[in-house]
Amino acid sequence: MKKIIVTGCNGQLGRAVNLTYAGSTAYELINTDVGELDITKIDDVMEFARDVKPYAIINCAAYTAVEACETEEDLAFRINAIGARNLSIAANETGAKLMHISTDYVFDGNGTRPYRETDPTGPQGAYGRTKLAGEKFVKEFSDRHFILRTAWLYGDGKNFVKTMLRLSETNDKVRVVRDQVGSPTSAAELAKAVAYLLPTENYGLFHATCEGDCSWAQFTEEIFRLAGKKTTVEAITSEEYGAAVKRPAYSILENYMFKMTTDFMFADWHDAIAEYMAAV
Repeated sequence: MKKIIVTGCNGQLGRAVNLTYAGSTAYELINTDVGELDITKIDDVMEFARDVKPYAIINCAAYTAVEACETEEDLAFRINAIGARNLSIAANETGAKLMHISTDYVFDGNGTRPYRETDPTGPQGAYGRTKLAGEKFVKEFSDRHFILRTAWLYGDGKNFVKTMLRLSETNDKVRVVRDQVGSPTSAAELAKAVAYLLPTENYGLFHATCEGDCSWAQFTEEIFRLAGKKTTVEAITSEEYGAAVKRPAYSILENYMFKMTTDFMFADWHDAIAEYMAAV
């Protein structure tokens, strides 16, 4: 069986990847989180990879706390950039493919049409800066890599959907921003894309989100509708919400390279959230 190292196995995507490969007779997942492998330490990563001799490495590990990244940018850089660099070097030495997950935060969020893979980047915060640095290291050090940029991810774990459902238990009304738009993406759909690309030689940069788009307020309304909640959504501006760190106003990614080079199609976000809610 071909061995695949999965980093960040306890995160939303790591769990979804494990479900996608469950029962596989072709692949064996070697699951790691920070307790088993600290990706920021090059010697540890090299030793682990040489021992496993993986067919591929799927890097689901990341420091995603946007506010914390602003005050701990060095730590975010170690995980999001140096970690990606170390895994890339290890993948190259062992002949493994590298699947790396990135984010819409590499863009400035001021777009007027869905971002394509060829559009210029311009991160506005520490999280986006460190993730973009990680992308650059992957391109520099790994000959056989896939980079998948995703957005508004939810799955098994702490996420926006569960937060809204929890708030609905004790509130008749919740305030949610209406001036940030994107494509809610289920970890299950992203894991399918990972499994689709990994056996191929179709390397490079891909945008990877569910189809369609909405605001956070519209997303919340659909969550409540599916859950049968009577809680109403008060759509407010980001300024009214008063978040400590500015989020991208426009996070819509076009899965252009998937459409141009494969026959893989992501589910519409309405269908993906309905499937997720049915299983919660």
